[in-house]
Amino acid sequence: MKEVSDATFATDVIERSKDIPVIVDLWAPWCEPCKALTPIIETAVIATEGKVELVTVNIDENHQIRETFQVQSIPAVYAFKDGAVIDGFMGAQGEEVVTNFVNGLLPSEQEKIIEALLSEGSEESLTEILTAVPDHNEAIIALAKLYLEQERNEEAISLLNKIPESAESRQLLALARTGDVKSDEIHQRLENLLHKVKEDEEARQEYVDLLDVLGPESLEANSYRRKLASKLF
Repeated sequence: MKEVSDATFATDVIERSKDIPVIVDLWAPWCEPCKALTPIIETAVIATEGKVELVTVNIDENHQIRETFQVQSIPAVYAFKDGAVIDGFMGAQGEEVVTNFVNGLLPSEQEKIIEALLSEGSEESLTEILTAVPDHNEAIIALAKLYLEQERNEEAISLLNKIPESAESRQLLALARTGDVKSDEIHQRLENLLHKVKEDEEARQEYVDLLDVLGPESLEANSYRRKLASKLF
């Protein structure tokens, strides 16, 4: 069990919950029900053998957290997963309620199977995931990468179009559409395409794809984006 402050909340709760469920126990030294509840939560968390973590927050000392949760009364308990609140309760609760709350954060049998299949990372295991969960984002990304390595670009494109757009999926789509282009060739192709982007939609799409291949952090890509904007507008 860890005491969390305004300064450490982002790291110890938000970021940490992307790896493991984190329970946030809001309390204060004057709150007698809090003192009774915290050991019950701690016992239930210990029973998960490291699959769930517990942190506590003294709301008298951490006003930013108190305002974020708009605390009206304590004890108040929240569960975080993947950076967001997914469950919670207020007021003192008994051992059975708390245990059920904590155990509800553990992976389901299906999630355990999917995690194992993702770790395997083969085409067969990833396809098995998608048979059960057709829009599983992580499996689609992993399988699309395998397809690209095998130059099965059209199959990669078809897969990636099934999930919401992200920086990673855009880059993979761009790689699938542009083919195996070497980094030293990209700049020449961009320069050649720049003269066509205003009138030629296909050239414009290829130009944007090449920028995505370079990646969102590329200074060169940002420079070429400005050149594109000047041509279009």
